[in-house]
Amino acid sequence: MDHRLRCVGSIPKVSFLLLLSLLLFSFVDAAFDLATIPFNDGYSTLFGDSNVVRSADGYGAQLLLDRFTGSGFISSNMYHYGFFSARIKLPSNYTAGICVAFYTSNGDVFEKSHDELDFEFLGNIAGKPWRFQTNLYGNGSTNRGREERYRLWFDPTKEYHRYSILWTAKNVIFYVDEVPIREVLRSEEMGGDYPSKPMSLYSTIWDASNWATSGGKYKVNYKYAPFVTEFKDLVLKGCPADPIQEIFDLNSCSDQYEDLEAQDYAVITPTRRLAMRRFRQRYMYYSYCYDTLRYNVPPPECVIVPSEKQRFKETGRLRFGGSHRRQSRRKGRTTTPAVDTDEGDM
Repeated sequence: MDHRLRCVGSIPKVSFLLLLSLLLFSFVDAAFDLATIPFNDGYSTLFGDSNVVRSADGYGAQLLLDRFTGSGFISSNMYHYGFFSARIKLPSNYTAGICVAFYTSNGDVFEKSHDELDFEFLGNIAGKPWRFQTNLYGNGSTNRGREERYRLWFDPTKEYHRYSILWTAKNVIFYVDEVPIREVLRSEEMGGDYPSKPMSLYSTIWDASNWATSGGKYKVNYKYAPFVTEFKDLVLKGCPADPIQEIFDLNSCSDQYEDLEAQDYAVITPTRRLAMRRFRQRYMYYSYCYDTLRYNVPPPECVIVPSEKQRFKETGRLRFGGSHRRQSRRKGRTTTPAVDTDEGDM
């Protein structure tokens, strides 16, 4: 998105962006009815002990990245299907090379056959907006990364916004606030590529200088450290599960599944579907579904939307150019294809 949109008259940039977001998404349904939990009731430190700072009210935390270490937290339980959500405020100023991740995974338990659902926020040089991507893996299918990349219609460093992942036996939905930005429907053709084993919820901030900003062109500059990401209003809803159990008893979670699928956020209403279409038309700048250099035939879960397809070249990227190459992520995270972007403004 071009944050220097051609405005009528002399409307200030911030006011115009606010007006644009209201026009695009003001019709979205009311806020979700969510039950939040205290941090210590659902989470524990993953790494960077001193850089995980609990909030004074006990319902949130800050994750810090400094020149010594990043940090992260993990849910105390693993879940078989669920809704995972938090309100997040990202670091501001120069954030090149930083990756803030909010994701579910079971990679620590199933190293060669893990599942994963990702929000990954990618920092940028001063004056350029944060970008982010969503991704999905099932049964260790890391050679079939399913990245989509986007911009936002707001500045995620100014205030908190809610980011949510719904994961059911039928579908996966990624939400930003109450706007669904992506849905993946389960199909028989996907087979084991659909995430199906219990997963934990993770949140991390780390140095991804080798790939996060313009394919590694811009690195983390620790002159601006510490970089602080803030989390609050945390939600964990699902069926706690034992990952070691070889055959998972679906009946033991039937009540939780039924309750999960009865929630407001489990249904993309016509109003939300319109908002999702508008978001994707305006703010999505890469989709693996349209990347014919990578996939001669789109993966089976792809729903080809003509209005989306016509915006992209055969690389799955917008028509203003850029490159696509494979990069690896930080040790301890999945190694997967990542879309290298050095695009101009939309």
